[in-house]
Amino acid sequence: MNQESYAPQDAHGADGDAPDDAEATRRDAGEAESSRASRGWWDRNADEYQNEHGAFLGDDRFVWGPEGLDEAQAALLGPAASLKGKDVLEIGAGAAQCSRWLAAQGARPVALDLSHRQLQHALRIGDGDLPVAPRLVEADAGRLPFRDASFDLACSAYGAVPFVADPVNVMREVRRVLRPGGRWVFSVTHPIRWAFPDEPGPEGLSVAASYFDRTPYVEQDEDGNALYVEHHRTIGDRVRDVVAGGFRLLDLVEPEWPEWNGQEWGGWSPLRGNLIPGTAIFVCERD
Repeated sequence: MNQESYAPQDAHGADGDAPDDAEATRRDAGEAESSRASRGWWDRNADEYQNEHGAFLGDDRFVWGPEGLDEAQAALLGPAASLKGKDVLEIGAGAAQCSRWLAAQGARPVALDLSHRQLQHALRIGDGDLPVAPRLVEADAGRLPFRDASFDLACSAYGAVPFVADPVNVMREVRRVLRPGGRWVFSVTHPIRWAFPDEPGPEGLSVAASYFDRTPYVEQDEDGNALYVEHHRTIGDRVRDVVAGGFRLLDLVEPEWPEWNGQEWGGWSPLRGNLIPGTAIFVCERD
């Protein structure tokens, strides 16, 4: 994953739209810089992202990643019937598609996102005939604006976790707002992808960098200001983050590429998806 060959993944795996003079590099990036870059990147790119991927995501589907694994079938949060009446927090909600699906099951979702523009797309889509409209909250995942033990479940489909410098802090914040026994399920780019060029074709099948290099990927302007930041953690790191955050890891799901999915999405494609995993989903439970 050298800086010449590696391209970033956004919160659902789309290519970014950085300014033409942006420089891609690998360097340290702290919590404040990462948060500021993510907010700016998503505010600039939300329109393009929703235009390009909105049809695949749907207005009220819960899709865990570019493979198309649907919560309606996977039931990683529990059987759909068990969601009725549950308070659910979605972190990095984008246009709140997942929260809208949760509401249709009778849950009471809160859709939280760092980006004001992403939440404007949630308002644009609207609530239709949902029994309970998702509540929209603009906030940082590292500083959740909720009381302790406010939610029964928490989830994040490619939201927040890959982009924060201190993932353990996010885990602890999620634990704080969950009730005892609450489940926390989040998906991220599979860590093995960081060793390969982010290309959907054959050029993306050869190892190009060390899997163990945790140096963040940064796109920056000519003055060195970060425009986009993504943080790499190995599988072992992610497991340790979950445990340090006060959770038990119940399952680690690596979705296989389904035959019906012929799309290319950033570095995701049927070619690569049939050979190496693209997404890792961590199913956790608060003690």
